[in-house]
Amino acid sequence: MGGVKLRNITVEKFRAASAPEQHLEIVERKGLGHPDSICDAIMDRISVNLCTEYLEKFDAILHHNIDKCLLVAGETAGIFGGGVVVNPMLLVIGDRATFKAEDTEIDVANIAVDTARSWFDENLRFMKQDFVEYQVELKPGSAELTDIFRRQKGILGSNDTSAAVGYAPLSFTEHAVMDMEKHLNSAEFKEEYPESGEDVKVMGIRRGNKLDLTIAMPLIDSFVDSEQHYFNMKGDLFGAMNGFLANYMESNGVEMNASVSFNNLDIPGRGMQGIYTSVTGTSAEDADCGQVGRGNRVNGIIPLNRPVSSEAAAGKNPVSHVGKIYNVLSHYIAGRIVDKVPDVKEAYVWLLSDIGVAIDKPKVAAAQVIMEKGSVDSVAKEVEDVIDFELEHIQDFCMQLARGMMPVC
Repeated sequence: MGGVKLRNITVEKFRAASAPEQHLEIVERKGLGHPDSICDAIMDRISVNLCTEYLEKFDAILHHNIDKCLLVAGETAGIFGGGVVVNPMLLVIGDRATFKAEDTEIDVANIAVDTARSWFDENLRFMKQDFVEYQVELKPGSAELTDIFRRQKGILGSNDTSAAVGYAPLSFTEHAVMDMEKHLNSAEFKEEYPESGEDVKVMGIRRGNKLDLTIAMPLIDSFVDSEQHYFNMKGDLFGAMNGFLANYMESNGVEMNASVSFNNLDIPGRGMQGIYTSVTGTSAEDADCGQVGRGNRVNGIIPLNRPVSSEAAAGKNPVSHVGKIYNVLSHYIAGRIVDKVPDVKEAYVWLLSDIGVAIDKPKVAAAQVIMEKGSVDSVAKEVEDVIDFELEHIQDFCMQLARGMMPVC
């Protein structure tokens, strides 16, 4: 693969136990309607839509980084039978974009706002257009960073010196946390339990053979007639969560002591003040602001036992910003190593860019692997070939990012 090696690739043993073999695992997932997840998802979709616009008009992706965002919480009045939004939320969209090229204007601000409105319409069932106001603070990029896009054809130079790390596979605990949230926010679950809000948060902790999932999810107050009605519905939802987890473990052949706790702040007898309800389905309506980079890592979870990248990927441009490209690519390559190289049980991939140097030639490309059997030396050449192949085809990978085909949150 790849012919003559032009890249600094190293392969070594990962000198720690694999995640499932460790006694303690802590994993979090912020769900679809969490304020931080909202910011990540909208900013990355704006980047995807800008890429589409740039490609249609100029046959190239131009400089942009839409990775600064603040969702400022609004104010609501919760009422049994249906509350009201008193003051709207504010979505501040910021950083840099190309507004004009070859004497052609790009309506960046309208693309950004239209994208955000569409996302809310598609993902939050009880969000109305006037519940969110918009403040666009996108400006033209610096001359030096913008010039990266003009200097060369094909593979661009890195816009920064930045490091990333990814791993594969996910452990059972990581899968369980992610899949529980996806189940609770699935179309099927919302159809069966329309009172369940989208702002789902799942915190998982495994200690040895004991798994505990702590779940927070508001109930939409328009479905709640009284405090007793709330607790009746909560009981039904709690049963559904336990049923899903039991079936999930059985289908995966996992024997483990498992428990679920749900909306732990609830206190009977305090009316609306003692229960978790929402007008819109997200706590951004009145309780919690959101920000890019504070939510899930690019593999969809917040894994406290694993090495993770520090940069937020959402909204960064997909052709020169290694804070996005290497962040997602490191996980992708780790997955390819586990899939393609026999007897590799777990893989960690580290990538470090060199500013100005083509992104297919990182300063460091290193794999650390845990073997099911055999030695690292026996598979080092195969692992190196996988890394080299994916770097050689990095343009294809970047275009998948540009089209939104690779999840980043």
